[in-house]
Amino acid sequence: MKEEKRTVICGTGHYLPPQIVTNFDLEKIINTSDEWIRQRTGIVQRHYGTPGVGSSDLATEAAKLAIKDAGIDKSEIDFIIAATLSPDYYFPGIGVLVGSKLGLNGIGALDVRNQCSGFIYALSVADQYIRNGTYQKILLVAAEVQSSNLDHSDEGRDMAVLFGDGAGAVILEANSENDGRGILTTKLFSDGQYACELWMEKPSPKDKPTFSPGLLEEKKYYPRMNGRNVFKHAIEKMPQAVWASLKEVSLTVNDIDHLIPHQANDRISLMVAQKLNIPVNKVIRNIHRVGNTTAASIPIALDEAVKEKRIKTGDLVALTAFGSGFTWAAALLRW
Repeated sequence: MKEEKRTVICGTGHYLPPQIVTNFDLEKIINTSDEWIRQRTGIVQRHYGTPGVGSSDLATEAAKLAIKDAGIDKSEIDFIIAATLSPDYYFPGIGVLVGSKLGLNGIGALDVRNQCSGFIYALSVADQYIRNGTYQKILLVAAEVQSSNLDHSDEGRDMAVLFGDGAGAVILEANSENDGRGILTTKLFSDGQYACELWMEKPSPKDKPTFSPGLLEEKKYYPRMNGRNVFKHAIEKMPQAVWASLKEVSLTVNDIDHLIPHQANDRISLMVAQKLNIPVNKVIRNIHRVGNTTAASIPIALDEAVKEKRIKTGDLVALTAFGSGFTWAAALLRW
């Protein structure tokens, strides 16, 4: 029986908009402090896109870098998957826009709306397409422009200090060698009973009309979070997802060379590592420089670690995320 080919990431890239917003910058507009933000989140700075720049623009730049890194011509890409919670428009999603900006009109584009878990969910979809031969080379982008819809007031400061803009991208294809490299497994989970613990309530088509004068007064179009409850669930569910993925392929935590958690809060990342009993030096963390970039956080951190040669061929890389929904997920990759 012919051995099944695994899906490998053959190229990575990321893009951060040039404008850097430090904690000291936020001190000028919000009743907060650099010390308070650092202690509670680990964040020192984040990047903001300028007016007129959307998630599809950031995604396109990251995609160009991933394509170059893969050493392929963009015409070889036969499918696009895009993950974001902050699309350029209410509809359509950004997948088709990225395709158009890359000159890839005509190929399919799928948008994934799983917020902080979006990259791993999208990775799982791409893996199935590659494994069954539906597509040969897939561009997966994850991008966010969240800075334009943050409540930069004292009322919204707990959320406003967390988020930044950015994009990450990977190129996926079937492994042509039987060397064990590739995606070993992905595990996906959700529990919708907690949806209102981390969400953007408005606008909603349930309201008739969806957009009304009162919408602006209510301020329900800003993202809101029950931080304590999200923290509690994140530090439980992320390790559980990793354990489930390890069990699936008969490996142990000791086999993991690198853990890349969704960069939600550095305290969460450290707690997840502690619960998994993974040494901190195996945990890839960049939230101090980029903030929480939601769906883009894992591919940004992955690209940085690969380019820094921290991740080497043969390493076992564990990805895990938790976010709105609630959704949570994990993936294991043999690099």
